[in-house]
Amino acid sequence: MSIDDYLAGLADPLREIGEKLTPIIAAALPGATGAMWHGHPVWGLGARPGERPVCLVKAYGSYVAFGLWRGQEIADASGRLIPGARAMAAVKLRGVADIDPALFTAWPRAAADLEEA
Repeated sequence: MSIDDYLAGLADPLREIGEKLTPIIAAALPGATGAMWHGHPVWGLGARPGERPVCLVKAYGSYVAFGLWRGQEIADASGRLIPGARAMAAVKLRGVADIDPALFTAWPRAAADLEEA
């Protein structure tokens, strides 16, 4: 299954969220590999899915989670990133209006910088 297949299988508005979000992630991480890993899209800095993961998109019943593996280490003046397990942080997106292109570009870049340091 590809990322496009994953998104196509989602119901609206989750599909719309994914379709708006994934190109932003791809543009923010031009050197990253985007692939399906553990059933959802993941972008990482290695050659294989899950190798040095940076961020993920995962659909749930009523929202899409955009997560960052080292999200708790990223400065988030917006206060939107919610800490999760280990160093992860995520934001729940319930509609395309929840996507701020500037934030969703800056966060993956900052996470990638942490991986490359």
